[in-house]
Amino acid sequence: MNSEIENSKGVDQRISMVTGEPKKAIRVLAIPMIISMFLIMAYNLADSIWVAGLGPNALAALGFINPLFMIVIGLGNGLGAGATSLIARCIGAKNKEGADNAAMHSLILTIVVSAVITVILLLFLKEILLLMGAGVTIDLAMEYGQIVFGGLIFFIFSNVASGILRAEGDVNRPMYAIAATTVLNIILDPIFIYYFGWGVSGAAWATILSSSLSCVVLFYWLLLKRDTYVSFSREDFKASWNVIKNILMVALPASIESLVMSILGVILNLMLVVTGGAEAVAVYTAGWRVVMMAMIPPIGIGTAAITVGGAAYGARNYKNLSTALSYSAKLGVGIAVVTGLLSYVFAGNIATIFTYSPESAFMAPSIAAFLQVMFLFYLTVPLGITASSIFQGMGKGFTSLILTVLREVVFVAFFSYLFAFTLGFGSPGVWWGIVVGGGLGCVVAYIWATIYVRRLKRNY
Repeated sequence: MNSEIENSKGVDQRISMVTGEPKKAIRVLAIPMIISMFLIMAYNLADSIWVAGLGPNALAALGFINPLFMIVIGLGNGLGAGATSLIARCIGAKNKEGADNAAMHSLILTIVVSAVITVILLLFLKEILLLMGAGVTIDLAMEYGQIVFGGLIFFIFSNVASGILRAEGDVNRPMYAIAATTVLNIILDPIFIYYFGWGVSGAAWATILSSSLSCVVLFYWLLLKRDTYVSFSREDFKASWNVIKNILMVALPASIESLVMSILGVILNLMLVVTGGAEAVAVYTAGWRVVMMAMIPPIGIGTAAITVGGAAYGARNYKNLSTALSYSAKLGVGIAVVTGLLSYVFAGNIATIFTYSPESAFMAPSIAAFLQVMFLFYLTVPLGITASSIFQGMGKGFTSLILTVLREVVFVAFFSYLFAFTLGFGSPGVWWGIVVGGGLGCVVAYIWATIYVRRLKRNY
């Protein structure tokens, strides 16, 4: 009885926090999210670091798989964002039944989407990789990709389950699940890759086995322990196309955003292959892992903004919505200045992490140069992430998608081609295209979101 009362108090506190003062809510939600995402990146970084010891072709093979893997992660993130947004809006509107139904529909969509995408990827993986320019790395890329994509449901379920918990302000338990997964992956990687001699397939098996652990833990918390705000009961479930539509209005655009960024990754890889071969792709693959580490704080803050913004929008509290937008952007930029400076100053030291073996040592100067160019990219990223997150929180997923397409396809692809080929900068031109195009796109997105929220406040 006492444990039930304590659980009830904990749920009430989380809901009050989500619907209360937005600055505090964003800080409270963002910190575990940032830690979780650092753990996820450490998880991915472990693969790159250990695989780098196999040589540049093995690392480049991961580089060709990465855009496709990001589509998978994007599907999970999209469904998770759709669940978070709708559940948070229901919480803001004090609609418990609606929140429960949204959570149930999210899990059903997870199963259906996972089954369909797994079949498609496994059937056409080789053809897709060849179109991406995998070339001499095709066998290694297939070896890794077939295993990872065979266990795709683990990645999608983890993201959706975490999204459900985040919607009600519970960000600690997803963090614990990710921590356990990361530690297991880091332990298994060297054992499977080198001790068992499985090479890149060993890295893939380590990823799958560790990801399944996260799913087991999250399944227990949501469906067996039953101490969450949302409940999963057959009696409360009401099949509704409207609920599915509301989830997909955020999930589909968010997933397509990841697809757009993956397509951009393919385009950039092709540009790098033309300008510098597999070595240029390997440099970009290693360097981009570090860039993603630096982007974790603004992404974590943006994820928190989906919950806080969604609850504020559901309650029609547009003042809190405006505060969530401006505060998230300021906090993200402030942190980006610090992480960007650290990355710039210690670029050479960071590069050695990926070039510890004789086969990859020659890439160190290029990786360091890439990281120093990316310093400017960090400063504008929080603006774009915050804008997209606020639109997703409001259920305006397609607006977020438009902004992403504008940034990635129109700006980044255009400037990368301009600098790499038209101006003849080669591979570094691709790097500068990311900086200039990404920066312009992020600024435009933030201005758009600011104007939209101000109109809501003025018209309410």
